[in-house]
Amino acid sequence: MGTELEYTLGQRRCAGTFDGSVHVPCTRPGAPYCDAHASTWICARCTGTCLKDEMDCHEPHAVYLAAFALATFKVGVTREWRLGTRLREQGADRAVHLRTVKDGRIARQLEAEIAERFTDRVRVPTKIRNLNRTVDESAWNDALSAFDPIDSFTFDYGFELDSAPVHETLASGTVVGTQGRVLVLERGGTAYATDMRDLVGYELEAGATNRSLQASLGTF
Repeated sequence: MGTELEYTLGQRRCAGTFDGSVHVPCTRPGAPYCDAHASTWICARCTGTCLKDEMDCHEPHAVYLAAFALATFKVGVTREWRLGTRLREQGADRAVHLRTVKDGRIARQLEAEIAERFTDRVRVPTKIRNLNRTVDESAWNDALSAFDPIDSFTFDYGFELDSAPVHETLASGTVVGTQGRVLVLERGGTAYATDMRDLVGYELEAGATNRSLQASLGTF
């Protein structure tokens, strides 16, 4: 926090790939990745019937329910040892560990069942709209009433906002903080929120952007 970023976004093209720890650039125009470098994590589409030639998720998996302000509750699964990291990656405000099961197949089956009541995906714009808010306590308690959680989590990302940030894609301003993959920057008295995935593939040019940006009402 407090770091100054002074970059202008230049041309955008395929971000390329990595060969071990070495970045291999790509000149194709597809962004953030061209057809040759785009990939889909097949396990993300799993609902308990393995889509691979051979199932390989033979380790304990955690089923969780994550809360995002105000009252968006998401069911998900992850390898048990990654639970805390996964919740922070998503920018959850709160969460509970519902169950631990022996493999990913069983976890995905449970997730599919719980997803009949709660969403299994929260879009970044929804998170950005509510970054200045907290979780509705009553709604969260109601959501948990059907479960007996193993553990609970509350996350503090180290910053507070007086109003919802303006959704922009930029790399100029004072870093307020990050929540999940959302980067919050302050510029000219306005807080801006950038989905860092939207920065992938851009060439960075030294110097703060001079393009016109929408300002929050609080700056007037």
